[in-house]
Amino acid sequence: MDFVKRHGLFICAAVGTIAADQATKWVIVNWVPLYETIKVIPGFLDIVHYRNPGGAFGIFASNGGFFMALAFLAITIGALCLILYLYSRTPREKPLFAAALALVFGGAAGNLIDRLRFGNVVDFIDVYVSDYHWPAFNLADSAITIGMIIFAGYVIFKKAPL
Repeated sequence: MDFVKRHGLFICAAVGTIAADQATKWVIVNWVPLYETIKVIPGFLDIVHYRNPGGAFGIFASNGGFFMALAFLAITIGALCLILYLYSRTPREKPLFAAALALVFGGAAGNLIDRLRFGNVVDFIDVYVSDYHWPAFNLADSAITIGMIIFAGYVIFKKAPL
């Protein structure tokens, strides 16, 4: 029972993030043809089906290949290990910090699952104004961003338990 008290928030947040991410990607892969666009809020938000072989925001997407894919896998696994280490040093009195780490962990794991399954990451949220598009992203990317904003807030305001 003590294990659940100590790690329940982290496990639920991480597994919930992975489950939501993979469920939404399953819908996109199975119901939206590749490169198809579904208007949600015209002029602002579309659902799309893109595949990103690169990193965040499509970095290195054109420099693909086996070694780049291997590098992304190694970096992600290293990041997951670092997050678990940071979490292991997080006191119970910092549940928001633990939740932030769990969001980043779940998001990174969700995108890692895609890389292992498809060799790329499924992106489907397209936010834009007029012809100016933010790079397409997914729920895993959103979880990583939210988690990192919380993490940065702790670090900036010197409240991080590290």
